[in-house]
Amino acid sequence: MAEVVPLETQGKAEPMNKLKLAVIVGSNRSESINAKLANALIGLVEDRVDARLIQIDDLPMYNPDLEGARPEAVQRFTREVAAADAILVVTPEHNRSVPAVLKNAIDWGSKPAENNVWKGKVAAITGTSPGAIGTAVGQQHLRQILGILGSLVIGGEAYISFKPDLLDAEGRFGNESTRAFLGAYMEQLLELAGRISEAPAKAA
Repeated sequence: MAEVVPLETQGKAEPMNKLKLAVIVGSNRSESINAKLANALIGLVEDRVDARLIQIDDLPMYNPDLEGARPEAVQRFTREVAAADAILVVTPEHNRSVPAVLKNAIDWGSKPAENNVWKGKVAAITGTSPGAIGTAVGQQHLRQILGILGSLVIGGEAYISFKPDLLDAEGRFGNESTRAFLGAYMEQLLELAGRISEAPAKAA
């Protein structure tokens, strides 16, 4: 799993209009290729967002019995997601579906229903695998889950096959067409999130 740290630029004033982007990697693997993809995606827009990798591998398995006194890891997770303007989920596919560690995090964030942190959040979904279909089936399951929970999942598909030339030695996209494709996908996420964050609140 990637190191969980804020990615703000040290020593520089932050523009007032930077979007807060929560990045969730659906893997607990130490050398996750999806964590590498997530960092490369952040690199495409890092001058325009306040991006934070959100840790999920420290969350206990969801259990309604814990709702009376939620563990601190759960409290931290839901606070960080709730504070974000947009969500980027970068996930592997396990047995043609969503990895257990990611589904567990989603379950914690969805309860109780009145505090569902996914509701109204603009979200983008992508992922990579060595296979040709690049997590396509898992992404479709995730799109359905987040949609049911009220997230505004952007259109389009970003199924990435992890080939040797996908990332260079610095962790950046080595293929220009892939960089352009994913750059446009990230632009779509930021544009929609920006429009929603700037919309005036509805009068009561």
